[in-house]
Amino acid sequence: MPPNMPSERVTRRLERLLDQADEAAEALDWARVHEVSLSVLAADPENADALTFIAMSEPHLGDASSGDTPARPPLPAGEGDEEAPPATTSDRAPTSFANDRYQVSKFLGEGGKKRVYQAHDTLLDREVAFALIKTEGFDQTSKERISREAQAMGRLGVHPNIVAVLDLGEEDDGSPYMVTELMGGGDIEGVLEEAEENRLSLEHTIEIGKAVCEGLEFAHARGIVHRDLKPGNVWLTEDGTAKIGDFGLAVMTDRSRLTREGMMVGTVSYMPPEQATGGEITPKADLYSLGAMLYEMVTGRPPFLGDDEIAIIGQHINTPP
Repeated sequence: MPPNMPSERVTRRLERLLDQADEAAEALDWARVHEVSLSVLAADPENADALTFIAMSEPHLGDASSGDTPARPPLPAGEGDEEAPPATTSDRAPTSFANDRYQVSKFLGEGGKKRVYQAHDTLLDREVAFALIKTEGFDQTSKERISREAQAMGRLGVHPNIVAVLDLGEEDDGSPYMVTELMGGGDIEGVLEEAEENRLSLEHTIEIGKAVCEGLEFAHARGIVHRDLKPGNVWLTEDGTAKIGDFGLAVMTDRSRLTREGMMVGTVSYMPPEQATGGEITPKADLYSLGAMLYEMVTGRPPFLGDDEIAIIGQHINTPP
């Protein structure tokens, strides 16, 4: 790789950010277009797409481009859908939630699905992660999916290899929230980024794989399929214990098929063929995703790479890794 060229992993992140900028432009959210594009340029100063988005957004911003508009800090990977730019102010962070039970310590970040805060639970005297689910513009199907996620998480119960959900509820304005344990060791995606050649030792990979299998066995026994298992959704405690997080796409195998048929939901680098083609999703889908994740942990790259989602999906269906 030539010097100053982003790695494959960073390139994939930049592409996801550019997708966000494109979506924001479609919605005429020029402040968001500007923020995301600046984040891309911080890593790739000559990125032509980001420069174009900046040029598109600036005429619409007025004083916003001078720094008055707060940017959004990155979520700890896995807490949200994608990375977001660093924050310059905390204007978006309320001081408390749930009638002052959860006192905000700091704003952790924002993704496509949620805003996440570190908060102090004054009732039980502990630090937690407080995720405020974003419902702006949601249709009835999306709202039903959020409700089903809450039900799925409630059915999971407690397991040492699943990020614990401590509380669920709604704010006075109807915004649903989820409170989980605060994970201090980061996620596997971050671990891979910092590792030499973006890979882990076989021993460490097996240790993480065993823990993920334990968590999946527990969830599958309760009829819950994760559907989006990937390095960004497996977290580590301070002492290195791996736990599965973000069951945001989870479905209960004995419930409504609302999100099962005819919909491609998940992250394509780790997506099983049946999920990519809108087929029936069973616990085997999570095992396929785990296999793709293990492949990346020991080789430093996902099993398939491509210029777009369709190219990657085609390889999942037709090509041996």
